[in-house]
Amino acid sequence: MNRAALFDVDGTLADTNHLHVACWWEALRQAGHRVAMHDIHRAIGLPGEDLLAHLLGEDRDTDEDDMISAAHDTLYGTYFDRLPSLDSAGELLRELDRRSWKVVLVTSASGAELEALRRAIGADEAITAATSSDDVSEGKPDPEPVHRALGLADAAARDSVFVGDTVWDMKAGIRAEVTCVGLLSGGIPRSDLEEAGARAVYGHPADLLDALDRSPFADGQR
Repeated sequence: MNRAALFDVDGTLADTNHLHVACWWEALRQAGHRVAMHDIHRAIGLPGEDLLAHLLGEDRDTDEDDMISAAHDTLYGTYFDRLPSLDSAGELLRELDRRSWKVVLVTSASGAELEALRRAIGADEAITAATSSDDVSEGKPDPEPVHRALGLADAAARDSVFVGDTVWDMKAGIRAEVTCVGLLSGGIPRSDLEEAGARAVYGHPADLLDALDRSPFADGQR
């Protein structure tokens, strides 16, 4: 049976959460909505429609959703040629691949955005597959993206670890019955990640790489 190393991307492998915050803030401002960046930050990791519902409420004018999301995508797209990876993100994926883990990306990014993120990480040779918002009907915290990733890796939940930086990642992983690892690199507090189900929490990909032999990726630690 394969072992799957599942990874969120934004805030986990790429240092992009605050770029998303600024782009959502500007897109919302253009539509006449004043939303605090702190609140936007806590919503990062949700699919666009769910993020808007979380920030503006279920009773909002949903006719604006496509316009706001398109504005965000246009603004964020200006960064595609210079998205920054987090330190040692590529090395972490390559090391897990060397240890015979099937590495699968689990992200709401798709198309040109996902391609830009993969270029930034620079470890395509270690990535078995990726699942995006195009492949599922529900995004995180629903477990569907994690279930989809497990299928792509042909791995069982009990043999898999999901690494993410948001409470939405942790909740999706717990609902899919995989072991969850949190990273602080997305800006979410350790206590929030642990409360959402993280078995272990590390600062950045480099910290997890240094601790692999003592982490949930080590035999007997899951």
